[in-house]
Amino acid sequence: MRPFLRRRGTAALIALGLGLGSLLASAPAHAEGKLRIAQQFGIVYLLLNVAQDQKLIEAQGRKLGVEIDVEWVQLSGGAAVNDALLAGSIDIAGAGVGPLLTLWDRSKGRQDVKGVASLGNFPYYLLSHNPKVRTIEDFGDGDRIALPAVGVSVQSRILQLASAQRWGDAAYNRLDKLQVAVPHPDATAALISGGTEINAHFSTPPFQQQALAGNPKVHVVLNSYDVLGGPSSATVLYATRKFRSENPKTYQAFVAALQDAVRLVQGQPELAADAYQRVSGAKIDRALLLSLLRDPQIQFKLTPQNTLTLANFMHRVGAIKNKPAGVADYFFDDAHNAAGN
Repeated sequence: MRPFLRRRGTAALIALGLGLGSLLASAPAHAEGKLRIAQQFGIVYLLLNVAQDQKLIEAQGRKLGVEIDVEWVQLSGGAAVNDALLAGSIDIAGAGVGPLLTLWDRSKGRQDVKGVASLGNFPYYLLSHNPKVRTIEDFGDGDRIALPAVGVSVQSRILQLASAQRWGDAAYNRLDKLQVAVPHPDATAALISGGTEINAHFSTPPFQQQALAGNPKVHVVLNSYDVLGGPSSATVLYATRKFRSENPKTYQAFVAALQDAVRLVQGQPELAADAYQRVSGAKIDRALLLSLLRDPQIQFKLTPQNTLTLANFMHRVGAIKNKPAGVADYFFDDAHNAAGN
């Protein structure tokens, strides 16, 4: 698991000095034309992969008269991404709805972090190779559930919501003690090999499909769509109000590039598949990848969908202090967010 250790070390370096709270709130903005974007792992970040591969942001910037220098940062886990955004190390954060809601609540009235766009609707599977675990009720003290960030990642929050649905709100964090923070590629390798303490993984596409294909003992314990009541935006992009207001052309070019990426993914899935493999370096069967891009349960779109369910739950159990009245509270008022829910 050496790659995991290197990535975790990178995240730790980015997070250094985060105790200087007063400095975080006043991190200086840079001039138009510089954009630093944090992404994580899997096809949930395909729109970013396509934008990077096809240089869509740079092309949209030139239309607006701005040469944009784009820096792509690879992190793992919503906690590391949130720390980097508050520290001013990145401008656009890519993580789950849970980390967005956590940071929206924490930064309200200060950095005022809000969502920029969804990256689409994706079903996330909680997997296990323990034959005794068929529902979340079957997890015991000997089980270890890998996910990007304990108690913060969208997977952790969905598992908390599922626990509240099963045992009541007072027991929403009942399974937190079984969770361990591991990046998706490493958790998938551990689940397939069966040779580590990790015997469960709350995954994402394409890692969940690779795990199911790679080890016949791996099976689905939970589907995020079942917990949230249907297709939902699990992974999103967000930024500070200051960055958006002080870099309007760069921000506009970024959103336009995302819209271009949606059209490319929907209209040219072969191009999108090649872009994903080039940018991510992932070793995945191309036929499997194309099947995922054409899966009707996976929807690449910018409008957030079914996020308020998780927001209301997090407020109800005290994970966030501020109760959102609607998506407009925690997403910027851009046109593509108007119909969000």
